[in-house]
Amino acid sequence: MIKIKFCGLKTGRDVSAAQAAGARWTGYVIFPASPRHVSPGLAGELAHLAKGTETVAVMVNPDDALLAQIRDAMRPDWIQLHGSESPQRVVQARAYARQGIIKSIPVATAADLAAARAYDRIADMLLFDAKPPKDADRPGGWGEGYDYALLKNLGLSVPWLLSGGLDASNVAVAVAASGAQAVDVSSGIESAPGIKDAARIHAFADALARPAPGQT
Repeated sequence: MIKIKFCGLKTGRDVSAAQAAGARWTGYVIFPASPRHVSPGLAGELAHLAKGTETVAVMVNPDDALLAQIRDAMRPDWIQLHGSESPQRVVQARAYARQGIIKSIPVATAADLAAARAYDRIADMLLFDAKPPKDADRPGGWGEGYDYALLKNLGLSVPWLLSGGLDASNVAVAVAASGAQAVDVSSGIESAPGIKDAARIHAFADALARPAPGQT
């Protein structure tokens, strides 16, 4: 079974839908520029509801004060670093998470994958997301895809998640192309930016339970 991280959850209803759809991870974005931003306090409340999932605090270049605030409010299983954090910063941030660090790697072309090597064995997991548009005010959550086949046979030492432009209509094909064993979705399960849709959450999970077109 392909493992799913439902990210950018903002309400108890979102959490319930993700749980019912079989989420392995539930993600909470603490970054004010994002339409999916929640406060550390609300992230903690939602994480408390997310029984049976591993909780992920998603942040962009957080300082130690914010990391400590999240640790105390949420006690996240995982911290996802979605900015320009260095390998050294990944090591430092691990102290604030119960299980480890997920480091995002922005991808547009094959050349972008070289960055992953610097974080292999440093981060506990990697997440490959679409490179944001030029002059974007946030590094993810744009609903854009890329050539997922670039990720085939990466030969990494740590697990990784496929992200970027995924929804129920393309996730099975994207998984087949990339060889991913885990996926991350946010905008692809929304009716509007930041507004999760329970029907789309379930449709996404259902799409992964069926063979991709052309697969048996």
